[in-house]
Amino acid sequence: MRGAKSAKWVAGAIVVALAATACGGGSDSGTDAKGEVDPNGIFSVELGEPEKLLHTGDTMESNGSAVMDGLFSRLVDYKPDGSLEMINAESVESTDSKTWTVKLKKGWTFHDGTPVTAKSYVDAWNWNANVTNAQGLASWFADIKGFEALHPEKEGAKPTAEAMTGLKVVDDTTFTVELKTPVPYFAHKLAYIVFAPMAESFYKDPKAAGEKPVGNGPYKFESWDHKKQIKIVRYDDYKGPNKAKNGGVVFKNYTTLEAAYEDLKSGNVDVLRQIAPKDLPVYRQDLGDRAVDQAYSAIQTMAIAFYADQWKKPKQIDPKVIQGLSMAIDRNTITKTVLQGTREPATGWVAKGVVGYQPNAAGDVTTFDPAKAKELIKAGGGVPGNAISVQFNADGGHKEWVDAVCNSITQATGVKCTGDSKPDFQADLTARKSKQVKSIYRSGWVLDYPVNANFISDLFRTGAAGNQGDFTNKALDAKIAAADSAATLDDSVKQFQAIEKDLVNYMPSIPLWYYKVNAGYSEKVSGVQYGQDGDPILTGVEVRK
Repeated sequence: MRGAKSAKWVAGAIVVALAATACGGGSDSGTDAKGEVDPNGIFSVELGEPEKLLHTGDTMESNGSAVMDGLFSRLVDYKPDGSLEMINAESVESTDSKTWTVKLKKGWTFHDGTPVTAKSYVDAWNWNANVTNAQGLASWFADIKGFEALHPEKEGAKPTAEAMTGLKVVDDTTFTVELKTPVPYFAHKLAYIVFAPMAESFYKDPKAAGEKPVGNGPYKFESWDHKKQIKIVRYDDYKGPNKAKNGGVVFKNYTTLEAAYEDLKSGNVDVLRQIAPKDLPVYRQDLGDRAVDQAYSAIQTMAIAFYADQWKKPKQIDPKVIQGLSMAIDRNTITKTVLQGTREPATGWVAKGVVGYQPNAAGDVTTFDPAKAKELIKAGGGVPGNAISVQFNADGGHKEWVDAVCNSITQATGVKCTGDSKPDFQADLTARKSKQVKSIYRSGWVLDYPVNANFISDLFRTGAAGNQGDFTNKALDAKIAAADSAATLDDSVKQFQAIEKDLVNYMPSIPLWYYKVNAGYSEKVSGVQYGQDGDPILTGVEVRK
């Protein structure tokens, strides 16, 4: 996409805010001293193994999302200022924020040559929402009238309908969406991967389609050699505004960021998404004007696994304890030393560059104060067992800062803190989703759409897909529901700003710092830029002969 792309769980240790151009980015010209551009050239990108099959309804982490962004276009995208850009949609309109009319651009096709129609969207949304299909992003359709019939709230219950009543196909290029209550930012949500269309062939064998997706985006799928590489190639019949300037992309699987960086220096991979903390002190000198240091809209937090025995037995943990742990973290020193100034200490839960971002939303809770930290922990009844662990994925460049955070907490409060390393992001997410986190887990969140609701409603609402720590509070749910259905986008944003300031009384997670893209690319490519979601904008990369 030309602006930002879809959001997700973040695998790596990259950082935050709103620009969509890279510092020291490559040449935009078609030729330079190193040779002419090859419009059919293939380039490579560092990537981890996607967690699951490549399904639009089940891809919510950064490795899978990077591939899906190339394969699937959505109705809309968003620009760095948060405004919408029509992609597959001709228009998305509503007069009351409750009933929306979507008109499609004509002439679009899937990669198998079949037409993209209104039915392609409606059928895909119904399939993704159906509880029988066990899609992790099904809750994104909860706003639509009739969702409960497809996705009953009671565990083990079967659907009582085949489609949501709020979705109606008008003709081949028009469909309507009726929501249960008004959602003023609904059009912004449509930029997320779960709202992409699916070809008719998908339903014949969804598992096979997840191994070999048929999309409608600027690239078509070619191959997936698991834990080695995924290859996508340009789709020449693509009708979108973001046509590829190259012949395709090879996503090369790496188990460590350090290995990827060594391959970049030797010319064996072309584009990195992030640099490991170990290499941050030298990468600018090594790469020169091919080094990238750019803000984007994401935040690093430590999320609490509220289902863990530590926090729920013998009674639910007092938020004062979590407040105290937060105030025991010396964010300024850690970001300046361990992270080499590539992060900015967070002062709230909403990332920079997002509509509704406000500074200092968390008040004093993110300020390092050992004396206050000990006082709060004691007032809240203490940390059970006087020990915590922080789960993280070893392939994401997190060990150094987790160790530093743990040392800070232990020195400030006496609470023993240790890292709980999982071998890769896949294993980390599996432990989260199977509720095996013992205490606390490293959590990174990138925008799905550039509105503050995405960092609150989609993370802390009871049952939300991003709420993997099982945080729940009825009073907060009521406030979120009211903000979700506010009369206007401005009203919704303001209500979510008030909710963010109130999160200090619940502490569903501990804000750490805002992300940046600290990455680089090889001499083989130019025009390398990174979107608001921190991923390289694949379609704009030019490959030299």
